[in-house]
Amino acid sequence: MDRFTFHNPTELIFGEGQVQEQLVEQLKPLGSKILLVYGGGSVKRNGLYDEVTSLLNGAGFTIHELSGVEPNPRLSTVHKGVDICKNEDIDALLAVGGGSVIDCTKAIAAGAEYEGDAWDIVTKKHLPETALPFGTILTLAATGSEMNSGSVITNWETQEKYGWGSPHTFPTFSILDPRNTLTVPEDQTVYGIVDMMSHVFEQYFHAQTNSPLQERMCEAVLHTVIETAPKLVSDLENLEHRETILYSGTIALNGMLQMGVRGDWASHNIEHAVSAVYDIPHAGGLAIIFPHWMRHNIEEGERKLKQLAVRVWGVDPEGKTDREVAEEGIRALETFWGDLGAPSRLADYDIDDSKIDVMTDKAMARGEYGNFRKLGRDDTLAILKAAL
Repeated sequence: MDRFTFHNPTELIFGEGQVQEQLVEQLKPLGSKILLVYGGGSVKRNGLYDEVTSLLNGAGFTIHELSGVEPNPRLSTVHKGVDICKNEDIDALLAVGGGSVIDCTKAIAAGAEYEGDAWDIVTKKHLPETALPFGTILTLAATGSEMNSGSVITNWETQEKYGWGSPHTFPTFSILDPRNTLTVPEDQTVYGIVDMMSHVFEQYFHAQTNSPLQERMCEAVLHTVIETAPKLVSDLENLEHRETILYSGTIALNGMLQMGVRGDWASHNIEHAVSAVYDIPHAGGLAIIFPHWMRHNIEEGERKLKQLAVRVWGVDPEGKTDREVAEEGIRALETFWGDLGAPSRLADYDIDDSKIDVMTDKAMARGEYGNFRKLGRDDTLAILKAAL
């Protein structure tokens, strides 16, 4: 494995009732003027908005609001938040929602401390030297953004979508109460499951050697999600299943699984190119792309794909070649996601080959990509064609 230093400053506050018990105490040291960031109407329908604003008003905070954060958060919304922070002299932010709301909040927090365009931060033309502090109240088990410094922002005007991160954009605290995920509908629940599994796969496929513990940790998260996900999808109001999936999503991308290794992230890069053009759900795109990335890289990844098939999917290797075992594991993944209700083809979103070159160009915007195996234009085009 590679040398590494691990540091995660986010205080994770997990369990029932933690919003009531911890929110005010956690926010007070950050300041009195708060920008409350949230998405659509779900936090109002489930009562969380009223709970949060009541607590903040009762404690004397001044609240400003930014609502309407998109599922693929847009630069235009980041700009609105940055303007509020600068015009109202905001001290701290509070993201109430899923990963998209938190990603948007991270960009606002960094952009509010920068005199230029926040897009410079996303495109890495400017490296933030500071950011406003922020906390989160998570409502969707999926991205892990509640305990990492990463963010993904879409510039819809230019149809660009990029991931970025900074040591200054870790949440100060994140409150995870599984009760706040009980009203998440089935499709969003499935997308969240696909997303967290994809995060584990991205870290599982790396080029480093001597990483047995990291790989076993990845496999443990996958086993837990695979065991729990079908039960949750068939019983969406089961609090214990919600709790397990919620914690799994955090562990999947809080840095613990990638200590000493460098994950691949090629499938995410391709998906970002697709959803920058078609604005499809991120995890839906991953469910389509990832198995095709696996097949495209089966020659180089045969050993690791076989290991995944045997250890995670329970494929019996007896009498089979390594390639046959690897392919059986890929089919098991496709079947599992399909049985949950995830899409399997780009055609499921009415995407044809008319913009395949555009998507390929966007995936190649920063040159070759992928850490398990470098992918070029021909690789990208082949994966997208296979996914149609």
